[in-house]
Amino acid sequence: MVLFRRTEERGLEVFLAHPGGPFWKNKDEGAWTIPKGLVDEGETPLDAAQREFREETGIAPREPFLPLGDIRQKAGKRVHAWAWEGDADPATVTSNEMRTEWPRGSGRMITFPEVDRCAWFSPAEARLKMNAAQAEFVGRLEALLAE
Repeated sequence: MVLFRRTEERGLEVFLAHPGGPFWKNKDEGAWTIPKGLVDEGETPLDAAQREFREETGIAPREPFLPLGDIRQKAGKRVHAWAWEGDADPATVTSNEMRTEWPRGSGRMITFPEVDRCAWFSPAEARLKMNAAQAEFVGRLEALLAE
């Protein structure tokens, strides 16, 4: 899901999430993402997008949802996205936790928030900060809003 808002000072802004955990700790450009995840059995891609947004931010998306289509990321993962207009305070984001082996191959399991922070970005800033393939969603959102 792509949460967006329009402000007098900055115009269009999009809300992005920064992945938690040690791998992403010191990464910035190209690391930010739209809240997203896998589709569970019996779930539609839109239902999954809403659930994942809630799990990763603590924020419930609200209709209407604008379809942004899908993209394929570099590693092959297909991401479907919808945009919705609203507002959120990045300081109040709460994320679900995940567990992984770290360092890899160590046998040591650690738990950390799936998302460690969120922030608002202009479209130009978002394109620099986010996963390169997902940046296509920003352009699609701008085109929809210009219609």
